[in-house]
Amino acid sequence: MTMSQERPQEVLHLVGPRDDLIGPGPRPALPVVFNLDETASPADVLDVLALRPFASGEQPWSRTTRLEHVRADAPLRPENARIVRVAHEKGKKSVLAEGDGWTLLSNRWTNGVAYVAVSAVTEELAEDVFGEAVKDATEPPKTDETSVEMGFWHMGGRGPVRSERAITADSWADIRRNYTAPVAAALDEVMNLTGEEASGRLLLLHGPPGTGKTTALRALARAWNGWCRADCVLDPEALFGTPSYLMEVAVGDDHGDEDRRWRLLILEDCDELIRGEAKQSAGQGLSRLLNLTDGMLGQGRDVLVAITTNEDLASLHPAIVRPGRCLAQIEVGRLTRPEALAWLDGTGVPPEEVGPDGATLAELVALRKGERRPDGGASPSSATGFYL
Repeated sequence: MTMSQERPQEVLHLVGPRDDLIGPGPRPALPVVFNLDETASPADVLDVLALRPFASGEQPWSRTTRLEHVRADAPLRPENARIVRVAHEKGKKSVLAEGDGWTLLSNRWTNGVAYVAVSAVTEELAEDVFGEAVKDATEPPKTDETSVEMGFWHMGGRGPVRSERAITADSWADIRRNYTAPVAAALDEVMNLTGEEASGRLLLLHGPPGTGKTTALRALARAWNGWCRADCVLDPEALFGTPSYLMEVAVGDDHGDEDRRWRLLILEDCDELIRGEAKQSAGQGLSRLLNLTDGMLGQGRDVLVAITTNEDLASLHPAIVRPGRCLAQIEVGRLTRPEALAWLDGTGVPPEEVGPDGATLAELVALRKGERRPDGGASPSSATGFYL
């Protein structure tokens, strides 16, 4: 794509009189010019129109927020608001409203997320309008004992975005038998930790595909739910390659001391970032990861980082596995043949389906579903692509 083909950004021009030419009294509002092209959607226009009174100085006080679990019937505006514009896009509704001395923009998505921005002529009016707009707008997330709320971060078109949804998470007691004895014992200790007992900031789970690393992390999010919020980063390369993204995730998302909890950042399959040659192949990403776990960036931040990788421990960067950095480093491997047979007990799977070297969790799940080991000794997981 050439530069001429790229979509131009909305450009804001503020032009005002020189200070030495303004007499006593209130300063006049600045004229504002926004440049839009034919690619701008109606919702983009509403975003721009909502900025005009704030940018011009007519309404110099502003409040904004991003809401989760927004009620479907929540108006997201005061009762006496005058609706100026409404724009519908796929999965999104935008409303521009105004009142005496204030302007409000609400963007609502079908996944229950909303953005509300208010500008007003006084700080008190901005607070009042904002408070009325968001009052009773959300409802508690619908969860049960088999689920946990998890955040998902990604870099959007206008910066980092966090969305939250309930995911299925088995209790550790229910899935402990999925792991070979040494791994289960190591995970026992991790599951029972509290924030005060965390002696390192990095949890490393490594081992072959299909051994249950992701399943263990879901159980961990449930076990730690009382004191730690779990966030999964969908694009870890972008996170550690973009300082502003990293700062937003690590520093800029506190909810105040009264609601402050530890955070567990989950980074799955980060082989490129943490293997031995990561310094050359991933630029400053590795350094920023280390800085988050025990460097300047991590100081005063209650952040833990969980990483899964299919790499062998010997191939990982020595800085990752040095003593004192890891809360735990656990190799999640195959169940032994006796453990695998015990796992399959009562399923009707013939013992000869399990080889002398045991089986991975994915292979056992496939066998239980009736997917027999293919001819030639290939494992069921290689045929079914289980992601556990």
